Amino acid sequence: MPEHTPLQVKDALRMLDLGSSVAEFDKSLEKYFVENEAFHALIRDEADVIAGDKGTGKTAVYRILQKRFGHIAELKGVEVLAAFNPAGNPIFQKLVQQQVLTEGQYVSVWKAYILSLVGNWAIEIAGEGYSKNFKSLHVLLTETGLRSRDDKPETIFSKLINSIQRVLTPKAAEVEMTLSETGVPIVTPRVEFGAGDASRTPKEVPHEEALRLLNSCLTDFGFSVWLALDRLDEAFQGFPAVEVPALRALLRTYLDLLEFDKLRLKLFVRRDLFRKIVGGGFVNLTHINARKREIVWGEADLLNLLAIRIRDNKEFVAAIGAIDLADEELFYRLFPGKVDQAERKPTSWNWIMSRIRDGNDVKPPRNLIDLANLAREEQIRAESRSPTVMTLDGPLITPDSLRGAHERLSIQRVEDTLLAESAADTARLIERFRKSKSEHNLETLASTLGVKEEELQAAIRQLIEIGFLEGVRSTWKVPMLYRDGLDIRQGKAFAPDQTPDPEE
Repeated sequence: MPEHTPLQVKDALRMLDLGSSVAEFDKSLEKYFVENEAFHALIRDEADVIAGDKGTGKTAVYRILQKRFGHIAELKGVEVLAAFNPAGNPIFQKLVQQQVLTEGQYVSVWKAYILSLVGNWAIEIAGEGYSKNFKSLHVLLTETGLRSRDDKPETIFSKLINSIQRVLTPKAAEVEMTLSETGVPIVTPRVEFGAGDASRTPKEVPHEEALRLLNSCLTDFGFSVWLALDRLDEAFQGFPAVEVPALRALLRTYLDLLEFDKLRLKLFVRRDLFRKIVGGGFVNLTHINARKREIVWGEADLLNLLAIRIRDNKEFVAAIGAIDLADEELFYRLFPGKVDQAERKPTSWNWIMSRIRDGNDVKPPRNLIDLANLAREEQIRAESRSPTVMTLDGPLITPDSLRGAHERLSIQRVEDTLLAESAADTARLIERFRKSKSEHNLETLASTLGVKEEELQAAIRQLIEIGFLEGVRSTWKVPMLYRDGLDIRQGKAFAPDQTPDPEE
């Protein structure tokens, strides 16, 4: 009888699939999704604004809501519509190609978009003759140039932008009107007969009147509509002159819509962007905060998330003898007890937690999943060079593979998050730290950043805000998440000969 061939580590690890850390690309999102408090507040209609840092799962909450709402008892009679495109350039970027508008004019744009998107959807489903209100809505959308047989967000927003372009850049034989802050314009053709005469005078329908008609149509139809907006951090990236007034206008639009019982905005927004939008004061912010929930991940939540993904690989779990293991035991079946064996060095779990966090102590699930996937890849590469047989008394992933994975994660996060999403002036400040030391005082920060004393505090605040620096008593450190990616060496820039912190 032939002997059983021992399982090699690389073959065991090839059985393991942890899924994608990006919700848009994760085919197993439904299985891995953790129903956090933000999700439950959303489906109970206790929350309209879901805020979280990048990689904490805002898009996952939206995608699960959009997929499951038809089967959730609390959402009977609710239709969830996407007001954005899930892939490609965000449709709202078309706004940055126009002249910068006032906050009030952006409110007009948002309300016209909502009216058109939901109105066209309702008419296409029910038909323009469904009720007297539906007939009136059809006439209104037709007269404003917003009626569309294609009710996709991309089509509706493009149609609206084209209307705005005609309004803002009129020609003598076309239209004569400015973009109002109070109503939806009905753009009337103008024909010159003589000195200043016009055949008709342009008019507009007040926002409240138009949205009240839409709300009445939804009442007739027997549905409530939740209009979801995600990808707001990408919508106006790189265009601060448009981003702040446009998104402040969106929040004002949200507040104005609260009077309509059949129509609600659901906003998914990054915490730092939300703070930027409301910075400098925002009237009725308490009303928004009362309906805002933040996505928070504790270390036990992260461990459970990783364990859920590992356990989904039943063949792998059986092969490594981990069927009945608790979350922490399962983790240490896969990873070493310590990365560095010295007595005062942290456990591997604490080592990982310290390396996926930014300067604001945010530990995104995305970073954990990416690090675990990269460690798996590093170990498979090492095993391909020098294969080993799997045993049940040792971890599958070595300390060297974890270190290599963290170096790759750091490079990725510097490129795809830190620099990619920072304004040009902030990115220049970050680049000044390349090849420097990790800990600074005021004097070395001023020298590294190359700024004058009066500009230094503003620069420090800017870098703390994005999580690149964290204050440690009277000094500032670059978190370990970003050090390898910028070739930053451990140690004090102001005392280079001092002994490094053993916890690092």
